[in-house]
Amino acid sequence: MIRFAAFRIALLGAAAALAACSGEPQEAGDDKAARLVSAADAAPRESYVAAQEEAASLDILGEAFVKLALAVGQHDPAFVDAYHGPAGWAEAAEAEQRSLDELEADAQGLLISVRRANSGDETVRGEMLEKQIRAALTRIQMAQGKSFPFNEETRLLYDAVAPDYDLAEFDAALSEIDELLPGDAPLPERVEAFRNSLAVPEDKLQAVFDAAIAECRKRTLAHYDLPESESFRLEFVTDKPWSGYNWYQGDYESLIQVNTDFPIIIDRAVDLGCHEGYPGHHTWNVFIERDLLEDAGWIEYSVYPLFSPMSVTAEGSANYGIELAFPGQEKIAFERDVLFPIAGLDPAKAETLEKLNDLRRKLSHADNYVAREYLDGRISRDDAVDLIQKYKLDSRARSEQRVRFIETYRGYVLNYNVGRDLVEAYVERQAELNGGDRWAAFETLLTTPLSASDIARASAMKGDAAE
Repeated sequence: MIRFAAFRIALLGAAAALAACSGEPQEAGDDKAARLVSAADAAPRESYVAAQEEAASLDILGEAFVKLALAVGQHDPAFVDAYHGPAGWAEAAEAEQRSLDELEADAQGLLISVRRANSGDETVRGEMLEKQIRAALTRIQMAQGKSFPFNEETRLLYDAVAPDYDLAEFDAALSEIDELLPGDAPLPERVEAFRNSLAVPEDKLQAVFDAAIAECRKRTLAHYDLPESESFRLEFVTDKPWSGYNWYQGDYESLIQVNTDFPIIIDRAVDLGCHEGYPGHHTWNVFIERDLLEDAGWIEYSVYPLFSPMSVTAEGSANYGIELAFPGQEKIAFERDVLFPIAGLDPAKAETLEKLNDLRRKLSHADNYVAREYLDGRISRDDAVDLIQKYKLDSRARSEQRVRFIETYRGYVLNYNVGRDLVEAYVERQAELNGGDRWAAFETLLTTPLSASDIARASAMKGDAAE
């Protein structure tokens, strides 16, 4: 079982890497590395207490940030994704209904205060809190009507920018899929028809998802000690812009919802079981509540603002967690041998499904391309739907749903693919440096407040950085 044994080693490595990659003199790099791990200088469950004097001002600022986030949520309903802090703070935010102008002034002042607190003594906690406040300020300004170019919006909110894309690379993947599923009908129709042939019958959905989530949980518990009281509740819903959602309830409990507007294809059971549950959102939220909120006493982690740098790790780890739990051919083998029979589907199609999914992964960044072009005003909504249908190989109706997601959540789409790429690079690099244990590296990432740029720098560390 992993229980923080590798935390300080890995965090020291990441901190040293950040310094090594910054171009600072070695002595300054060592000093910064020491500062970055000062809150985890001993065994982490006890060591956060060792930084009480340093963290005192951040405790005050963390509380102010939570109250700001709750107030922003009164104007921006999607902003607060989860909250499990004092009930009175949420009640006060609802009762006060402070204006956006007031909240903008508060955010500006809070940003100045946290920068002063970080000055000369940076910590991973302080650096992330600063980026959280910056993201909240950006959403306040957006609610006031200010608009940002797509890349600037994602940089301010998520500390990440999607790369530029060459459509020829997407087109090459389409050609490979065309060879896999030959026919006269347009390619999206062929892909849709094949995938729909593997839709789970409505009366088998509960059994299939129960089996899939149970396996995801079993594989996660083989590596992590989760609280005995952790649990989730599964619901099937309709009329949503997303396919699945984890509504974390606090006290180690989650509500996982699966949207049944469209047929649920058999491979989605494991995908959603890992992504929304284990070792994805539910596991991450449990770690955040237990380790950062309860043990460290970092009150800012009683709230999860959806439009924040936390979402890069949230969505990236949830997507990467599928491969972590089911490496290599293990996912398709489990689906073929366990889920296909439960659903009454033909297991002979499993191999083609796996090949198709491997090829479709090459198209995952198409969401970013379409979202950027559409939200920056270079293409129309109809153009966006057309491009989603072409490059995501979905039906017209599913493509409309995806564009609705883009309209609702905007640049959030990059957290799924850019986030996943960042998480994979980080985990693989940390595992390479520290004994090959990907699960340990994954836990370090889930329990360390690093933003996208931090993760990228840690992933680029030199081979001797952790030695």
